[in-house]
Amino acid sequence: MLFGMPAEKGRWVFVILGLLINLCMGTIYAWSVFRKPLEKLFAVGATESLLPYIVFLALFALLMPFAGGPLDRYGPKKMTVLGGVLLGVGWILGSLSTSITMLVLTYGVIGGAGVGIIYNCPIGVVGRWFPDKRGLAVGATVLGFGVSALFTAPLANSLIGSVGVLTTFMYLGIAFLILIVFLGLPLKFPPPDWKPSGWTPNATTAQSCCDLPRAEMVRTKSFWGLWLCFFIGTLIGLMVIGISSPVGQEIFMLTPAFSAILVGLFAVFNGIGRPLFGYLFDRMAIKNAALLSFGIIFFAAVILILGSGSGSSTVYIVGFSALWLCLGSWLAIAPACTGTFWGTKYYGPNYGLMFTAYGAGAIAGNLLAGRIRDVFGSYIGVFIPIAVLAVLGMIITILLLKPQGPEPAANS
Repeated sequence: MLFGMPAEKGRWVFVILGLLINLCMGTIYAWSVFRKPLEKLFAVGATESLLPYIVFLALFALLMPFAGGPLDRYGPKKMTVLGGVLLGVGWILGSLSTSITMLVLTYGVIGGAGVGIIYNCPIGVVGRWFPDKRGLAVGATVLGFGVSALFTAPLANSLIGSVGVLTTFMYLGIAFLILIVFLGLPLKFPPPDWKPSGWTPNATTAQSCCDLPRAEMVRTKSFWGLWLCFFIGTLIGLMVIGISSPVGQEIFMLTPAFSAILVGLFAVFNGIGRPLFGYLFDRMAIKNAALLSFGIIFFAAVILILGSGSGSSTVYIVGFSALWLCLGSWLAIAPACTGTFWGTKYYGPNYGLMFTAYGAGAIAGNLLAGRIRDVFGSYIGVFIPIAVLAVLGMIITILLLKPQGPEPAANS
């Protein structure tokens, strides 16, 4: 029994808890709301106001590999509580900042580390409770991270207007600390070898050869295939998130207000992409789900390149909705694929290492977009490498994205 219900029904409570935890953590995607007020407060430029965001994402990704082992050792409840405290403290200390550097060290480092510790906890719990619907359940869990900006951006904007940007950090920090700790208390893994009543693995869900620890996982070609695909998918997606509003204004001649409204719409597609591709992951070959994602990315890049001179808001909306959707797709495919290929026994450390692709993509994507804008004077050049990367992702998917055991040792 779980939460007074049969385990097959009660396990869905973990999905709801994970979704709400992710909703709190995903406020990072609303960072654009904070940038202008911080630039004015600290007298810094656009590059400096982006630093807390970049450092937050980098710490988020860097802590994931190290948090995987303790997650298996201490359990999801303790790790979520620890991460929730760190995240809340990072926001609260950020409210005391007297410079952008201090905000980087508090919000960026401490807050980012807190998310890095928490993120794998609800995913790991849901992945183990749902061996039969792993893609859908994990996708629904991380949905909260994707759609967070839809709710938290207006909230933060309203608070900034009424109490100021630093006090907003204080209020949100206190709220997130309390909520994440409270929501994390019920999290727990199922008993070893638990499976839903009457369920037996089919050809789609039984693609892993065995439970492989991290040291053996990295010796498989499929690990590097998935890491590269995840890197490409998140590089494109996180780059697009950072340039959505400027592209709308500079290339498609939209007003700042209309561009801001559309960013909220794009966040919905980012969120939908997670359960949608999780559902598709459960019902089609893993390779086909990945190829579909890269195919949509290529289509979006092409129409944005061809339609950039028309000033058509329809082209902009369709193209960017598709690109945000596909960022969400990889944040469902990658965790579900990790559990399917290499089992759930070592899932925490394994997905923690896989998630370094997200951090690498965040840094590379934002630097690439900025460099293209500086060199060519327009963001339109960004969509050419996006199309090329989508094709590269398809090639990697076809060649490497398939389950396999560890490579034999060199001296064997």
